[in-house]
Formats: sequence, structure tokens, C-alpha cells
Amino acid sequence: MAADEALPVLGADGCRGGGWVIAMIDGEGELSWHWADDTGELLALADEYTADAIALDVPIGLPALGGRRECDGLAAKRLGARRSSVFPAPPRAVLDCADYAAARVIWPSLSAQTFGLVPRIRQVDEVLRAAGRTVHDRVVECHPEAAFAAMAAGLVQLATKKSATGALQRLYLLEDAVGEIPPDVPPGAALDDALDAAACALVAHRWANGAAEVLGDEVDELGTPMRIVV
Repeated sequence: MAADEALPVLGADGCRGGGWVIAMIDGEGELSWHWADDTGELLALADEYTADAIALDVPIGLPALGGRRECDGLAAKRLGARRSSVFPAPPRAVLDCADYAAARVIWPSLSAQTFGLVPRIRQVDEVLRAAGRTVHDRVVECHPEAAFAAMAAGLVQLATKKSATGALQRLYLLEDAVGEIPPDVPPGAALDDALDAAACALVAHRWANGAAEVLGDEVDELGTPMRIVV
């Protein structure tokens, strides 16, 4: 990838235990791995490197109770057979629930897998709201599978990311976009999480350069954008 004035940028994917694996594309277009224990540390790292954009694999704007985000439906439609990788964002009211049982009272269709994301969604929501609305000029939500689908369009039918074939396909797509991928991901990060973070970094690069596609054009009840950037 050629150097660009809009770099560096960061892409981040959540890992088990609450941390973030981070892919940074620097001012020379080279990719490197980093780690943050929480969202505050992630944004501090972005400030340290004066990153122009940060793309996160986590819902940011949240629907009202009983509502759904347009961007989730658009992303699912785009992914077709892999639409199950798009989890509907929970309503904001769920963030106040202490456990799954309480959350199911508010949102009966809530899956345990989606509820498992709530602590991270809550943390991101709190950190971004504390930063002020202008943070959304720089921090965007993305979906790695949508990013990989865009990279693979017309080239290959992607296998599941948990398979060896799927991992290799995604690795080749990333190498074609940014060149060499560092082999040693941070401790605590699975390979598929790291590759997802790299896909997020490419989304951040496009966002910083005004070349990204935006799915959805809504705001939630707090004025937070509900969009998925590709």
C-alpha cells in the first residue's frame, strides 16, 4: 500500500477476556500488531500515533427497544450465505441489565451469544460518549466479514473464517492489499481475530481517505450514528 497523508489508521477486533487486538497501518503503508486491554487504552494508543481513523468491530449506535438498525439488515443482505455473522445490535436498554435473564425480559429474542457482547458494547458506548460527538468523525463501526467480502468480490468465494481455507483466503486478500503480514500476533489474540482487525484497518484507511462505503444513515436516540462502514 502506498503511503498516504491520511495514515496512520487503526483497526481493532475484540478478543476473549475483553482486550482488543489492533492492526495499525502506518504512514508508510506497513501493518503492525498492537494490543489494548480496554477501549480507553485503545483510544489512547490512537492518540499516541495520531491515527486519522479507527474502525472497530462492535456495534456503536444502538436502536431503541423494539427497533432494528438499517445497517445490520444491509450488511446481512450483502453477505448472503454468511449473513449469520451479522448479530442484530441490542437495544440500548439492554446495557443496563446485570445478567442474561434480566436482558431477556426486555428483549425476549436476545441470544446468549449477542448478550456476551454487551460488556464490550457498554464499554465502547461509555468511552465514546465521554469523548464527545466529534469522536464519530474519527471512530467508525465496521464488520470484518463485509470488508473481506468486498475484497473478495469477483475473485473468490470465501470459506468460513474458522477453516484453514478461509484463513488462508483472508490472509492472501490482506497481503494483496497491504503487503507482508507480520506472523506473530499479540498473546491473547486468535489468528482470525487478528485478521479481522487488519480488515478493520483497511476500512479505517478508506474512511480516512473518503473512499469508504457507508451502510445505513440513521442516528440513535442519543445522536450516535448507526452505520457500518465498508
